Amino acid sequence: MSKKITIGMFGFGVVGQGLYDIIKTKNLNLEIKKFVIKNADKKRSLPAELFTTDPEAILNDPEINTVVELIDDADAAFEITKRALSTGKNVVSANKKMIATHLEELTKIQQEYGTSLLYEGAVCGSIPIIRNLEEYYDNELLHSISGIFNGSSNYILSKIFNENQSYDTALKKAQELGFAETNPILDVGGYDPKYKLTIVASHAYGLFIDPNTILNLGIDQLGEADVRYAREKNLKIKLVPFAKEISNSEVVLYVLPKFIDKDNILFNVENENNGVLVKAAFADEQFFYGKGAGGHPTGSAVLSDITALRYDYRYEYKKHLTEKELNYSTNYDLKVYFRYQEDDILENLEFKSISERFYSEQTKYIIGTINLQEIIDKRDIINIEGNFIAEIN
Repeated sequence: MSKKITIGMFGFGVVGQGLYDIIKTKNLNLEIKKFVIKNADKKRSLPAELFTTDPEAILNDPEINTVVELIDDADAAFEITKRALSTGKNVVSANKKMIATHLEELTKIQQEYGTSLLYEGAVCGSIPIIRNLEEYYDNELLHSISGIFNGSSNYILSKIFNENQSYDTALKKAQELGFAETNPILDVGGYDPKYKLTIVASHAYGLFIDPNTILNLGIDQLGEADVRYAREKNLKIKLVPFAKEISNSEVVLYVLPKFIDKDNILFNVENENNGVLVKAAFADEQFFYGKGAGGHPTGSAVLSDITALRYDYRYEYKKHLTEKELNYSTNYDLKVYFRYQEDDILENLEFKSISERFYSEQTKYIIGTINLQEIIDKRDIINIEGNFIAEIN
């Protein structure tokens, strides 16, 4: 027999409204008792008495057994989540930065208080990748996980490659449609997919990693010369987070733009869609595809977590409990394309080998092999205005 879920919800934005729309169409034995919002004066589509600006109205209400956290502020979200879990309430969250940054502590709190934190909606919208890593791949040896985890940057790249739009035009359109924020650096700079990659790596490899130690370079320095190079080679550029077991004891993680060819399954993942590619020892290669953003797709993932709580579902973090201990490594060689402006920058970068150099009045680039740690150490000079680096498939 499933138990009744009584919800207190923090935030009522795009995902909150999407979740509410889905809930009201179904008879699920759950009730949203109270919403805590930041702006009390904003006109709402629901009765005013459901809304408050006081967090205690949820956190101190013994009838509320489930907190749904859908706010942007990662620090505030962490305090809400920590408090709720440690006072006997289960939590469903879609805040990828908060979860990625505090996952180890939140896991310990769940174990200590016997509560459950679920966060399928924090990673790739409607794609159920966390649940699959927990349940389907729990005994699998995973060679690698990669994909398109950010709908905003993917939408921009789709407009550039499919409709010949400039980066600035495509970004503006993404902002108008609500796919990208006014300050888009979290998306186009690769921070958003990095937080998602951190969470995925925890469930896939049993690693707790500080996301600040993971390299993320985005598409914000993408130029016409880079797009022209891709077109000449019949390639597209995608922003790809990557996790790979590189030895029996080491896993590498990074987020970089990547040139991919038409044989790569990610080649046709367009617009705001996401795709997760899992390569496993026994299950071989599997691909998950779906909407990565939007109120209803993300709301459906949040609802899936809420309904799972009716049956006392919890993540077991099985990969953290296995005897095989994996460590995070940055010692990994990549083949890259590097476009640069000033010649002396190459004197400060240690390429292991260079297979191609190109000079013209408009642009200069090299193709060569470089160690991931070298990119991390020199990211400030690699990522200055006028330079762009991307991995080659």
